[in-house]
Amino acid sequence: MRLYNTLTRKKEEFIPIEEDKVKMYACGPTVYNFIHVGNARPAVIFDTLRRYFKYKGYEVKYVVNFTDIDDKLINRAIEEDTTVKELAERYIKEYLIDTTGLNILEEETLHPKATEYIGGIIKFIKGLEEKDYAYNIDGNVYFDTTKLKDYGKLSKKNLEDLISGARVQVNDEKRTTSDFALWKKEKPGEPSWGSPWGKGRPGWHIECSVMAKELLGDTIDIHAGGEDLQFPHHENEIAQSESLTGKPFARYWLHNGMINIDNQKMSKSLNNFFTVRDVSKEYDLEILRFFIVSGHYRKPINYSRETIHQADASLQRLYNCKRNLKFYMENNPPGEVDEAVKLKMIEFRNQFENAMDDDINTADAVTALFEIAKFVNSTFDEFTSRESAGFVNEEYLELAEVLGILYKEVQDEISEEAMALINKRIEARKNKDFKLADELRDALLEIGVEVEDTRDGVKWKKI
Repeated sequence: MRLYNTLTRKKEEFIPIEEDKVKMYACGPTVYNFIHVGNARPAVIFDTLRRYFKYKGYEVKYVVNFTDIDDKLINRAIEEDTTVKELAERYIKEYLIDTTGLNILEEETLHPKATEYIGGIIKFIKGLEEKDYAYNIDGNVYFDTTKLKDYGKLSKKNLEDLISGARVQVNDEKRTTSDFALWKKEKPGEPSWGSPWGKGRPGWHIECSVMAKELLGDTIDIHAGGEDLQFPHHENEIAQSESLTGKPFARYWLHNGMINIDNQKMSKSLNNFFTVRDVSKEYDLEILRFFIVSGHYRKPINYSRETIHQADASLQRLYNCKRNLKFYMENNPPGEVDEAVKLKMIEFRNQFENAMDDDINTADAVTALFEIAKFVNSTFDEFTSRESAGFVNEEYLELAEVLGILYKEVQDEISEEAMALINKRIEARKNKDFKLADELRDALLEIGVEVEDTRDGVKWKKI
């Protein structure tokens, strides 16, 4: 398996620190609002990578943090006349509703909160101070970037560029404009904790270094997030972690591309800002997940009504294959699994794995599923053994599970009234009473059931 390492700007063979074990850390949300579709992309992509590692037999320890103390939380809590803690708890619950809708494996994810690690954060900063990488100015503690020769190695920027860069906030108190806050002095009305430097709260970057170290160790296998986090967040994580431990922080750095909205960058000012909750009111979130895995994770993708409708139509084609396989399994004659079917499924599985092994190429992995659907639709009929159908179904759904799709049941349960109309329509067609059959089709549509006449018999689905 080869992964594109942002640190080296090339694909590298994945070799875990411990055999058959993977330690992954993905930067999670600042929990002051609902997550947006841009947040959904890393959530889905790195959940898919975690699923693929499991598929390959790895034991995966996966961490996604919650930033529950931050300027955004403080300002939002003031606006809503609530506490930061109450605000954070509310949006953590909302986050889990959305990610469960996206079929993220939440029960297998560790979700540490920054406020749960204040003691570890203080100890970490104290260690940096003792090694002369941090300095205290009137209760504010900063990391001294000039002490590192390789600061900027992830974003490939030199220190002079970073000092003069527009993204660095100018602060006359800091020794150098590229220095960043590890501990912020208490301000009136803000949550704060006692520390050797006085009451205050942690800076943004320090929390991830501390939680990764305490939960996964000094060096982790994979650190992941959106490409917008490369600088300053991930750059600063590397600086502070490696300065304290003297060891590489992460062996592989993975970053996903951004989601554009109607070919424009998502922005509240452009009024094209969509939360996952907004999307869920109009579309099943499985469609959003499928849309995300249908593109390569490092490339930008364009979200629009048209692309979501296309994703929906494509997903339904894959569900039709699942529906057809179920029909064959329930209605076809028994028999052995055809050897040609076995060989064909080995070919499709290899196609899928080769795609995923090539830097998580989910787009080509999806193509492998469509090839299976095409094979079923073109070669299976009423004479195919139910065992052959069952074999393909098991293989097909195992691969789909890696992508986190096709988990819903098919051939929906329908009412006795609808079933009676379907049976009456079958009799009408047998008697060549096509006028009555058409009337019954219309009656079924009115109660939300669509029927399809195939060479293998009548199939139906709720609409």
